[in-house]
Amino acid sequence: MKKQYDFKISEKKWQKFWEKEKIFKFNPKKKGKLFSIDTPPPTLSGKMHIGHAFSYTHQDIIARYHRMKGENVFYPFGVDNNGLPSEKLVEKLNKVKIFDLGRKKFVQLCQKTLKKILPEFISDWKRIGMSCDFSLFYSTISPEVQKLSQKYFLDLFKKNRIYRKETPTLWCPECQTAIAQAELEDKEEEILFNDIEFSLEDGGKIIISTTRPELLPSCVAIFVHPKDKRYRKFIGKKAIVPIFGQKVKIMPDSKVDIKKGSGVVMCCTFGDTTDIEWYFKHKLPLRISITKDGRMNELAKEFQGLPIEIARKKIIERLKNEGLIKNQKKIIHSVNVHERCGHKIEILSTPQWFIKYLDLRQEFLKQSSKLHWYPKHMKSRLDNWIKGLRWDWCISRQRYFGIPIPVWYCQNCKKIILPDEKDLPVDPLHQKPKKKCSCGSNKFIPESDVLDTWVTSSLTPQIAFSLLGKNVSRSKMLPMSLRPQAHDIINFWLFYTLVRSYLHFKKIPWKDVVISGFVLDPKGEKMSKSKGNVVEPQIIIEKYGADAIRYWAASARLGEDLRYSEEEIKQGKRTVTKLWNASRFSLMHLKRYSPKKISPQGLEDEDKWLLTKLYRTLRDYRNFMDKYEYSKAKETLDKFFWRDFCDNYLEIIKPRVYNPESSQKLKSAQFTLYTSLLSILKLYAPFMPFVTEEIYQMYFRKFEKEKSIHITLLPKPNKKLYFPRTAHNFEFVIEAIAQIRKYKSEHKLPMNAEIQEVSIKTKNKKLLEKYFPLLQRVLNVKRIKY
Repeated sequence: MKKQYDFKISEKKWQKFWEKEKIFKFNPKKKGKLFSIDTPPPTLSGKMHIGHAFSYTHQDIIARYHRMKGENVFYPFGVDNNGLPSEKLVEKLNKVKIFDLGRKKFVQLCQKTLKKILPEFISDWKRIGMSCDFSLFYSTISPEVQKLSQKYFLDLFKKNRIYRKETPTLWCPECQTAIAQAELEDKEEEILFNDIEFSLEDGGKIIISTTRPELLPSCVAIFVHPKDKRYRKFIGKKAIVPIFGQKVKIMPDSKVDIKKGSGVVMCCTFGDTTDIEWYFKHKLPLRISITKDGRMNELAKEFQGLPIEIARKKIIERLKNEGLIKNQKKIIHSVNVHERCGHKIEILSTPQWFIKYLDLRQEFLKQSSKLHWYPKHMKSRLDNWIKGLRWDWCISRQRYFGIPIPVWYCQNCKKIILPDEKDLPVDPLHQKPKKKCSCGSNKFIPESDVLDTWVTSSLTPQIAFSLLGKNVSRSKMLPMSLRPQAHDIINFWLFYTLVRSYLHFKKIPWKDVVISGFVLDPKGEKMSKSKGNVVEPQIIIEKYGADAIRYWAASARLGEDLRYSEEEIKQGKRTVTKLWNASRFSLMHLKRYSPKKISPQGLEDEDKWLLTKLYRTLRDYRNFMDKYEYSKAKETLDKFFWRDFCDNYLEIIKPRVYNPESSQKLKSAQFTLYTSLLSILKLYAPFMPFVTEEIYQMYFRKFEKEKSIHITLLPKPNKKLYFPRTAHNFEFVIEAIAQIRKYKSEHKLPMNAEIQEVSIKTKNKKLLEKYFPLLQRVLNVKRIKY
């Protein structure tokens, strides 16, 4: 072995080796337990970010562990490269606007751009040591996946779970598309709360309070609380909306907050979800004053064409000039924004496609309870989301680059026309139905909307199965073993996949759900480019190596956010170096050793002590890993490797291996070295796959036979190598060594410095005398006094 480990050479070498030798290739015909992972398809965002490196390392540690348990690991890899995120990326990279370019040219640009950046994007995942079967690869915009997504759309349509309706819809003016409830984010902002005077038809006045005076053109009613004595006399009267002049009725509703503002609220179609509720409940007229691109329309009169924010300022200015604003105060107000672009959401009445599921909330809660959650408390996030659902799932998007909704409309009778499943995938804009409508017409209007990307991503288990062709039946694969993901998309990916699995198959999609957290900056703040606190994993890997970044990622507890710490990454690098150096020393003394069984009677006490420690480490490591507690497994292993193996055992046996008193004592040391070091390498392999592969290939492969450490079997606790009584007694030696080392350190003496005399207090003189020679030899002590 070289004196120093060069991770830059090693990591590239073994990455190519794993791929060439198909080390991680899934074999559907292999017998034994199947462990299948519903791998999150990362959104094609240009390059991997630190959050990717963090959470994908967690799932890869799990995959490698189960593979080394002898299980048949199904671990495909995909990318989510359709829909709004891809469109935004293409706009940014090419400095274009989707609606300026037009549908045909923009779709072509998307295909060209994504094809160009995809190989480099995937290489980042290979670089951090992902052990996916990359031959089982999918893209959510590929023809195969389009066919699958459209197939399940037809399935839900036939089950009466899909419908189209013009209804109030969450709308993003920036992206100019409808969005689903799960795509909302709350953002707090400072805003003016305005008290505006309305005139009454009979000559009186009433003050309404609003944060959105720009919606005055959309005002269709005024509401007061039925028990509010101040306004009972106004109920049934009509008020005149200032500036815009429409007359609206004053009505009672218990949803009004008496204590908020003046206690009088205007209802606009639509300012918020309460307006929608009142619209349906009180059968109010529809007045939409905002366009799809976030500007005021003709109802706004002289304010027509102005962006919403500017219109608000101009309308407030006009109201002030007319003396109609009676009070203003700044408040912190929570607004809904689109999680994709951060733009404020509007509610517009538009025709959209929906998956009907509000009636199934109780069923979804039951499905949630069938899952095994790690950590358990994350279940409440999903359950609270399900309980708070208010809308059916809006699945149509008014964008270009996505999977087309496979529908036409008869121009004559307006009937919805569906394609045959055998003809999928179809694009209604470029294809026509193969049959006439039942009314006899052969003229059709194509659907131009596309499916939201989550409609397809919610089918990742089915997409994964499809990669195997007819080799494996769905009944064998569903539910899958594991869904690993971050906590921020529980409401998205986890929930939607649960929904689809229930609607199509009445099954849970996976048995276990493992939730990871976010990467925060050292101050505990979320990383973002705008804050300038982003850390690029590519730079870290270049500086410290992939094993080091994986070591850092593995220190995160289940479901918890982790602060980025370069010191922890340096500790990973130190562990790699320590593993290399410990292996160099060990292998130097194993040159002429051939692994063979040894009688327990032939082992020295220090060997029995270490092997007992190893037994307990193997037991605890497996227990933690079986519960996905990878951070605790790593802590257990670190303690054994650094303290027991390196600090103590290697130091204790140096005299034995450099100047052996007998061949038997040398062989027992070699047996313990071989057994312990190989176990350490195997246990570290899921965490640090590159350096462990390097050391394994140098020496152990010729004895273990398997072409890679990652397809060897993990060691099991061996009762024949478990000596609890001897190990307990030997702790006396370990404690004495620690105390004498501490003395030497405090007095700035080298560890090999001779000590004239050591005095030890103990009630067990017999035990002390037994270990006199060992202590003298290891610590360079002349005399030991009882």
